Amino acid sequence: MSEKEEIVEEVVEKDETTEQNELQAKQQEIDELTDRYKRILAEFENHKKRSQKEREGLYNSILSDIVEVMLPVLDNLENALKVETSDENYKKGVELVLKQFQDVLKSKGVEEIKALGETFDPEVHEAVSSVQDDSKGEKEIVQEYRKGYKIGSKIVRHSMVVVAN
Repeated sequence: MSEKEEIVEEVVEKDETTEQNELQAKQQEIDELTDRYKRILAEFENHKKRSQKEREGLYNSILSDIVEVMLPVLDNLENALKVETSDENYKKGVELVLKQFQDVLKSKGVEEIKALGETFDPEVHEAVSSVQDDSKGEKEIVQEYRKGYKIGSKIVRHSMVVVAN
């Protein structure tokens, strides 16, 4: 092999080595950027999920606050229906308003907490009195003074109840 050929071969080898080094550096840079992109994308997805949960929590909290201040109005409508009256149109009107009120609350996810005949649960019931009654089970609710309501698993207002035994 001539000296010229050896020099050309050395230059070609250096070029190949340089190209391989550059290629490896570029590949490493691409891998780092890809990894960074994936991490940022995962952080963004987590941020979206957190924001969605916060919005839902805020919505439910605000809805709960609004419903809580409206519940006495619902109680008064129910009490108005219990009053005896000779005016059937008046009674029918109150029934319709009460039904509409209940339908609106139901459409927003507000549920009445069951109490009568249920076992006392301090998470959803508030005991205001107790009675001894051998015909009733232990911690059985025998009377409800005020209805309780919840939205999903969040208690808006506890039921005020009388508990047996």
